[in-house]
Amino acid sequence: MKTSILFASVGAALLLSSCLNQKSTPTTFKTNEELDAVNVKLKQVSSRMVDQLAEFTANVEADVVNDIAPQSPVRIRQINVEVGDRVRKGQVLVVLDNNSLTQVESQLKNQRVEFQRTEELYKVGGASKSAYDAQKTSLDVLESQYRNLVENTQLVSPIDGVVSARNYDAGDLYSGSPVLVVQKITPVKLLLDVNEQYFKDVKVGMPIENITLDAYPGETFQGKVSIVYPTIDRSTRTFQIEVQIPNANQRIRPGMFARVTLNFGSESHVLVPDQAVVKQTGSGERYVYVVENGVARYKVVNIGRRIGAEYMVNDGISDGEQVVVFGQNRLTDGRKVNVLN
Repeated sequence: MKTSILFASVGAALLLSSCLNQKSTPTTFKTNEELDAVNVKLKQVSSRMVDQLAEFTANVEADVVNDIAPQSPVRIRQINVEVGDRVRKGQVLVVLDNNSLTQVESQLKNQRVEFQRTEELYKVGGASKSAYDAQKTSLDVLESQYRNLVENTQLVSPIDGVVSARNYDAGDLYSGSPVLVVQKITPVKLLLDVNEQYFKDVKVGMPIENITLDAYPGETFQGKVSIVYPTIDRSTRTFQIEVQIPNANQRIRPGMFARVTLNFGSESHVLVPDQAVVKQTGSGERYVYVVENGVARYKVVNIGRRIGAEYMVNDGISDGEQVVVFGQNRLTDGRKVNVLN
């Protein structure tokens, strides 16, 4: 009986040792070189001349905005226009109370008479030079005051434009805000904040062929660069330009949303098929696989704008390289590939 127990113990020990030996043997994995080749399709990329386009957005602004208002508080007698009316330069828009004008006009008549009398006496030696100068100064002051009151009794438009705001009615006392606002909308303008990399490329007079407005889908408008501001904003690394649109028919109105495409000439760039570009999850990084000597190589690319079914590549791959356009979802760097025809 003891012999049987001994043999059983030895057998159990041998079995346990065998199991332990099996568990200690490491699992082996195939390297990239040992994995089966992945079937892929390739396309050779090439470089060609590409227009260097950049799109910007802006709100349409009036070329000139004038606030129509008197210089001091006064009663408004009449307003001759409404919001939306088109007005001409020199047109009387607002008539104000003229009581002060009447008083100054009477004083001016009397002063002219006094000055003429003093002037005649001065010529024959009957009045001193100081008396003559005092009368002349008083006349000049009243004439200036009269002209100022004339200008502030009838307010005229300084430009051809359209009335965009009216803040008073007849009988109101002017108290600070403009009576009317008149905007010149032939032409209109756009103020664009442009990246500093384009500073040397933008010139006054540069034509702008592609301006679109959300208000007129499907239509394209033209303009030109009228001002290039001379400094760079250090916080945004941009500079400002003004684009002028003729707007002869006045269809474009201030406040409309515009998109402007600037063309900075042509440069040679490699173009890569869109199906070859993969976005790195979590980082937003873009990459492609190129094939070199039968294996796939991972390359990060800096892509620019999309042109049809291709992307313009700023950096990352060279003219003539073979990029994977099918099968890249199974690839890793260094994986063998089998190129399909």
